[in-house]
Amino acid sequence: MPGKQISGVMGILRPGLSMGNQPQLVRAVGLIGLTAIVVNGMVGAGIFVLPATVAALLGPASPIAYLLAAVAAMIIGLSYAEAGSRFDRAGGPYLYAQEAFGEFLAFEVGWMFLFGRLAGAAAIANAFAAYLAYLLPELASSVGRAAVISLSIVAIAALNYAGVKYGSAVVNVLTIGKLIPLLIFVAAGLFAIDWRTFALPGVPAFGQLREASLVLLFAFGGFEFASVPSEEVIQSRRNLPIALIAGILVSSILYILIQVVCQGMLPGLGGDATPVANAAGNFLGPAGAGLMVFGAVLSTTGTNSTILLVGPRMLYALAQGGQLPAFFGRVHPQFRTPHIAVVLFSAAVLALALSGTFALLAALNAMARLLYSVVTCAAVPVLRRKMAPGGQAFRLPFGSLIPVLGVLLSLFLLSGVTQQQALIGGLGMLSGAAVYVSWQRFKGPAAI
Repeated sequence: MPGKQISGVMGILRPGLSMGNQPQLVRAVGLIGLTAIVVNGMVGAGIFVLPATVAALLGPASPIAYLLAAVAAMIIGLSYAEAGSRFDRAGGPYLYAQEAFGEFLAFEVGWMFLFGRLAGAAAIANAFAAYLAYLLPELASSVGRAAVISLSIVAIAALNYAGVKYGSAVVNVLTIGKLIPLLIFVAAGLFAIDWRTFALPGVPAFGQLREASLVLLFAFGGFEFASVPSEEVIQSRRNLPIALIAGILVSSILYILIQVVCQGMLPGLGGDATPVANAAGNFLGPAGAGLMVFGAVLSTTGTNSTILLVGPRMLYALAQGGQLPAFFGRVHPQFRTPHIAVVLFSAAVLALALSGTFALLAALNAMARLLYSVVTCAAVPVLRRKMAPGGQAFRLPFGSLIPVLGVLLSLFLLSGVTQQQALIGGLGMLSGAAVYVSWQRFKGPAAI
């Protein structure tokens, strides 16, 4: 198949790029930048409302659900760490599925990843506009909202078009910017907290714990972003496992501490619409509440910076794999970025964000995450059999126990999706199958 990367030992051989002798992507993302991608993917706008959602379900026992979700995220993330250590090409879960299970399932993974990221970025762009309007009320009009969304997406896209080092640098800065307000919140809150609120009333009911864990496991997702741009990561096989483990640990600890502070400082937490801001107001005053809103602005910007960096790389990977037209995989001769993919992906995000029609597509985000969690965890034992171990490959202990647990956890999540989510996810996968079959027929037998 023209354009298809030959699978092999550690993915070193890369013949068959039918796009001609085009320039290659440049490796400019280091360990810190890759870890920032993990943290930005996990810590988004949701943390500013999540404490109330979980408290409404579990009350004082809420930290237990966070701990379980953190363990589950680490189990799934470890499978990404081993799978990712075997490749240095772009694609992440798409690439692992391609090597382990073949072209069709790989395309479905990549297709669902694209749809999930498009919907997620559109929703986050609207959240960014809402938070910014809180700080600058004159931007609350429909025109102001459209201007803010457009400028934010175009600015981030322009940086990613100009070079991955610029996009990665912005992600790094915004990661620090979003963490500082949250760390201030946690550090000050732990001193002011009323620890008597944490007398557990007993073991929470399984049904409530399951529901809260499902909500949190979706919120703990996003670490998989770091696995996609491996072709632009310095020593990606070594750095990806480190970044995944470190990023998941940092994000999980931060999540748990934020929940603890909110519970200790905000009576009636379960019914509060802006729990982090209101809790900060209780012990840091109005300035503290404003700081949390500013943190939310930085958080939404940081998350979308990560999505607009990672999303085009999946489009690029599908083209490199011969599963979309080669046009999508072109690399800019000067900037060494997948510039066509950056423009197309960013334009789609902008159109979706301005249209306000992303709500239904948002269900694909959850379904997509479940799909590539199941596939990636299941791929680990297969990749062990099919690929020779490399010097930098990371291998999980205890045989296949961790990947199997990852599959079971992902299927457990899948059992909790709503009928609407299942329907929209199914339609998304059917549309992917239609695109796959159509492109294979268009290329003809000689291209297969």
